[in-house]
Amino acid sequence: MADPATQSPYISSSAGGGPSEPGSTPIPAGGRDSKGTSSQSCAVHDLIFWRDVKKTGFVFGTSLIMLLSLAAFSVISVVSYLILALLSVTISFRVYKSVIQAVQKSEEGHPFKAYLDLDITLSSEAFHNYVNDAMVHVNRALKLIIRLFLVEDLVDSLKLAVVMWLMTYVGAVFNGITLLILGELLIFGIPVVYEKYKTQIDHYVGIIRDQTKSIIAKIQAKLPGMVKKKPE
Repeated sequence: MADPATQSPYISSSAGGGPSEPGSTPIPAGGRDSKGTSSQSCAVHDLIFWRDVKKTGFVFGTSLIMLLSLAAFSVISVVSYLILALLSVTISFRVYKSVIQAVQKSEEGHPFKAYLDLDITLSSEAFHNYVNDAMVHVNRALKLIIRLFLVEDLVDSLKLAVVMWLMTYVGAVFNGITLLILGELLIFGIPVVYEKYKTQIDHYVGIIRDQTKSIIAKIQAKLPGMVKKKPE
C-alpha cells in the first residue's frame, strides 16, 4: 500500500485532504460540489419514480429499444442504423427549412444555429472533478477486490464464491443483453411498485432479513474460532 503522502494530488483532493492545484477551485470532501451531486441524485430519483411521465417514458423506451436491438443485431449494425436514422431526420429537416426559406424568401438562417452556438466544451476543472470522483470509486473497488480474493474475511469470500456459483447457472440461461433488459425493467418497475406498497414490502423484507441473520449466525457459530466473522 502506497504512502498517502506520495499519492497524486488529484487523488488526494478527491478525498478532501490534499492540496488543490494553484488557481483551481477547492473541491469539497467527497468529490464535486454537494449541490451538483444532490441535484443529479434528485434527477435520477425523479426519473426512476416516473415523476415526469414523458421524460421517463422517453428514456425508458429509447434504452429498451436499444437493448432489444442489440439482442437481435450486432453492435456495429445498431450504432450504424441509429446514426443513419438521426442523419435522415436532421438532413431532411435542414433541406425542408432551406426550401421553405427559398420559397418565402426569408432570412431565418440555419435551423440548428441555436444548438450549433451552444458551448459544449468540457473545462479542465470539470474534467479533473470527474476524474477525482472516478478515482475514489476505483480505489474503493480495488480495495474490495483485494480484500475478497485474498480472503481477509472467510465469510465474505465464501459469500462471493456462492454468488459466482449461482451466476454460472444464470449465465447458462441468460446472456448479458437479456440480463440488461431485465435489469432495466426492474429499475423502472420496482421503485414505483415499492412506493405504492411500501408498508407491506417492508414487513416481509424485515421477516426475511431476520431469518437470514439467524441462519448466518448459526453457520458462523459452527465455524472454528479463528474464521468467525470479526465484530464490527
